[in-house]
Parts: sequence; C-alpha cells; structure tokens
Amino acid sequence: MPMLRILFTAVFLAATALPALAADEILDAIDQARKDYQAGNMAAAKQSLDLASQLVGQKNAEAFAALLPAPLPGWKAEKVETASVGVAMFGASSASRRYTGPDGHDVQVRITGDSALVMQFAQFLINPAIAGAMGKLVRIGDQRGIQTHEGSINMVVANKFLVTVEGSASAEQKLAYAQAVNVAKLSKM
Repeated sequence: MPMLRILFTAVFLAATALPALAADEILDAIDQARKDYQAGNMAAAKQSLDLASQLVGQKNAEAFAALLPAPLPGWKAEKVETASVGVAMFGASSASRRYTGPDGHDVQVRITGDSALVMQFAQFLINPAIAGAMGKLVRIGDQRGIQTHEGSINMVVANKFLVTVEGSASAEQKLAYAQAVNVAKLSKM
C-alpha cells in the first residue's frame, strides 16, 4: 500500500505541473484511481494510475518534440515521432526526428526522459575517465557529451534527459545537430 500511495503522489504531482488543457484526461484517471482505492479495488486503482502515468509520459514526449531542432540549411526533416513506454519497461518518454542532407546522408536526433536509465547513463558522463573510454569527450554549449568513434553523440541534460544524435552523416554534421537542440529549455523541464 505505501508503494501505491507513492506512485499516486508522484503521478498527481506530475499531472498538476502540466497545462490544465492537457491535464483533463490525466486528472480523470487520477480521480478514478482515488475512487477505486477508497473502494478497496486495488487492481483498478493501479490500472488507473498506470493510465495516468502513461498519459503524463505522452505529454512529456510531446514537449520534447518541440525542442528538436529545425532542419539545418539544405536539409529536410521528417515528421517528429513520439513514444512513451510504461514503468514495466523502465519507463521512458521520447521524441525523435530524422533529417536528410543534400548528399543523402541522415541524422536522427532523439530526446529521452522519464527513465531511471538516463540517470544511470549520466554517471558515465560525470566520470571523465569512464566517459573517455566510451569515446571522445565534446563540449556542446555548457553540456558535456560523448562522441563515439562513429561520430554519434550522447549527452545528458540536467541529469534527466538523454539526447542522442546518430546516423550516416559525418561527425561534424552530427555535432551541428547536437548543438542545435534547445538545451536551455530542456534543462528547465
């Protein structure tokens, strides 16, 4: 029961931080969970809380989508894709977009959050010796990132979000896309 209360509190706090326009479905699910909990129907309360958590994740993914960069000059961007995976899969919300350059090479930028795995990855970036073993350390604005031997970039923002830039484009082009991510706004989420 304490775990259910903690989950309810976390979902409720996350939901109240979202805009009221988007929160109706979330608040409805939380209200239903409260009613089911008070009625002693734990299975239904958990289902409603899981639904609320999933809806919060979807809203976060939509917010990440707004922070993906516009295509660089001469590049074309595909439609943004968002996803939210529940707690059973370690929980994660993400938004990604693929960009194609004039030479046909591509870059994919992905922002992932709402996941305990992001915090674990952040530990690698904190320790420069471990990070250096994973690739070359690069500065992207105020952020530290790791650029792999293939030129892909991973950076953790505010110890909560993982930004990944990969694809067939050159390392310089991937770095340019990493620098185009709105890290300042992402940090404030």
